Amino acid sequence: MMRSQEDDIALVEHFRRGSKDAFEQIVKRYMKQSYFIALGLVGNHDDALDLSQEAFYRAYTHIDLLNSNRKFYPWFYQILRNLCFSHLRRNRVRQTVSLSDNQSRTGSSPTTDGFSPELVSERNENKEAVWRAIGQLSQKHREIIILRHFQQLSYEDIAQYLHCTQGTVMSRLYHARQKLRELLEDKKGGQL
Repeated sequence: MMRSQEDDIALVEHFRRGSKDAFEQIVKRYMKQSYFIALGLVGNHDDALDLSQEAFYRAYTHIDLLNSNRKFYPWFYQILRNLCFSHLRRNRVRQTVSLSDNQSRTGSSPTTDGFSPELVSERNENKEAVWRAIGQLSQKHREIIILRHFQQLSYEDIAQYLHCTQGTVMSRLYHARQKLRELLEDKKGGQL
C-alpha cells in the first residue's frame, strides 16, 4: 500500500501552496490504513476513528513541520502512534476487538468451506483469543505485530515508521511473537 515518495512530496507541496484538494487526496490515500493501525493499537472502533481523524487534523495544522523531502505517511504515523499511546496511557484499560466487530467493519465474512456451526464457533473463539492476547502485549510489541502481520509492512518500512534499524525491527518482532505465543499457550492450557 506504500505510495511513491514523489507522489507524497508533490501532494504535500500542492497543499502547502493552498490546494485543499491535495490534502484531501492524502487523507483518502491513507485513511483506511490509519484507522486499522489505530484499531490494532487501541482495540476499540470508536476510539480508532476518533484518533485517526485527530491525527489527520494535527497533520493538517502542522504540515509545516514535515521536512519537504520526506514521505508524508512515516511522519504522519508518528502523530497517529503518539495519539494512540497517549490514549492508552490515559485509559489504562486494554480493550480488545471482537472478531464480529472486526469482520463487519472490514466487510469480510467467514468462508463457506467446512461451514458447520461447531467449526465456525471454534474458529471465532480462536480468533477472539488471539485478539485478547494481542491486547495484553506491551505497546511496542502490539505495534510491531500490527504493522507486520496486519498491515503487511516490510521490515524496511517498519524501521522507517519507528525510526529504528531493521535489526531492531526483527528483534522486536521476534520477542513480540514469543510473548504472543506464551500468552496463547497459557490460554490454551486453561481455556483457549
